[in-house]
Amino acid sequence: MKVKMILPALAEAESPFWRPIKYSLFPPLGLATLAAYLSPDDEVEIQDQHVEELNLNDKPDLVVIQVYITNAYRAYKIADEYRAKGVYVILGGLHVTSLPEEAALHADSIFIGPGEETFPQFLKDFKIGKALKVYNSKIRTLDKVPPIRRDLIKRHLYLVPNSIVVTRGCPHHCDFCYKDAFFEGGKSFYTQKVDDALAEIERLPGKHLYFLDDHLLGNGKFARELFEGMKSMNRVFQSAATIDSILHGNLIEKAAEAGLRSLFVGFETFSPQNLKQSNKKQNLEKDYVKAVNRLHSLGIMINGSFVFGMDDDDKDVFKRTVDWGVKHSITTSTFHIQTPYPGTRLYKNMETEGRILTKNWDLYDTRHVVYKTKNLTASELKEGYDWAYKEFYSWENILKASLNHDSHKHKLKHLFYSGGWKKFEPLWNVLIKTGGLNSMLPLLESILSKVKVKSVKASDDLLSEYQLSNN
Repeated sequence: MKVKMILPALAEAESPFWRPIKYSLFPPLGLATLAAYLSPDDEVEIQDQHVEELNLNDKPDLVVIQVYITNAYRAYKIADEYRAKGVYVILGGLHVTSLPEEAALHADSIFIGPGEETFPQFLKDFKIGKALKVYNSKIRTLDKVPPIRRDLIKRHLYLVPNSIVVTRGCPHHCDFCYKDAFFEGGKSFYTQKVDDALAEIERLPGKHLYFLDDHLLGNGKFARELFEGMKSMNRVFQSAATIDSILHGNLIEKAAEAGLRSLFVGFETFSPQNLKQSNKKQNLEKDYVKAVNRLHSLGIMINGSFVFGMDDDDKDVFKRTVDWGVKHSITTSTFHIQTPYPGTRLYKNMETEGRILTKNWDLYDTRHVVYKTKNLTASELKEGYDWAYKEFYSWENILKASLNHDSHKHKLKHLFYSGGWKKFEPLWNVLIKTGGLNSMLPLLESILSKVKVKSVKASDDLLSEYQLSNN
């Protein structure tokens, strides 16, 4: 059987703000995971439109398309084109789960929720000509998941080919997050067996890893055992975690010992009212500065996530956020305009209140205002968002934030990482076009090398907590 798996490019690919490097980081790991369920005799190809031109002139037996909200229209067009040729097309992903009736118009079968259970069942049904129209995930487990088909990944096209996911979902329930909709009807957070996760890491060449898990520290027991097993592997890795998990116990220290060098942290907002409204309880009454200082004391760089346009935001929120990020040496910041994704509680609430302005999914990219705002006008929100990115990544602020670190090495790491990410776009574009992007991985590994901090900024009570946890 000939199978083609496609990740269509997001709508941002046609935007003047398009950054090819941003979408040349990670391969389509979800498709490579599903490909592991195919027969060794099947002829399989994965195409990622972000890094290569799609070939739509073929006629495989089966086409599998992964659908996000801002590639939905492109995904539907590709699906329709293949179906017109008599090819069986299946659609899955976040957007399909959120709007199954919409997606079903463009597919022979759709998949709701994660596919580890349903995709193998579909393959059995498909081979005997009895495939169902809808496959709905109910059983949630990563036990006996076959090794990811990394042989199908075109490693040279990505800066970070060693991406990995060892958990599914998140233990928290933020109103603006897709997670609850995607995992509805079963467990919304579960992990691999530690030995299976370590075995997958062992299969990956080189030194660098990027855990794409929503919250790698979400299950303390699993994370502790994972980090213990990784200590002797000589890896450097990046991942994501919450403020609460950084401040609680000594798990973040265990992660640093295992090689954690950069962490995505969802600060989102400084307003307690915004946190309550969005049900982000894990950030309520938490000391952001203490969390930042703890990470810096371990030599961990920070990618901070911030959302603008929540109902308690005012005109000063942009400057306050940028100033705070620079003052506290946040290495990189990812800013978002609040976006009510279909299937989330935020979307349902706004739809009930009549606040949804458009259902053009191409605009749901966290760069456009798609809902009726409150304390800010739509133009104020958009202009403030654009200003925040420009201001935070000005050379003046990159240098200022870098110099706020204690050690010279951390200062240089911050400067090279933040400046390299945002200030050398022409170089990245050349590397992408010439197929040399992966050659930059050794430089990334060097920047992520361990920092020996001269002085610890963490407060006395935080250090006492850490010491007590180790006794």
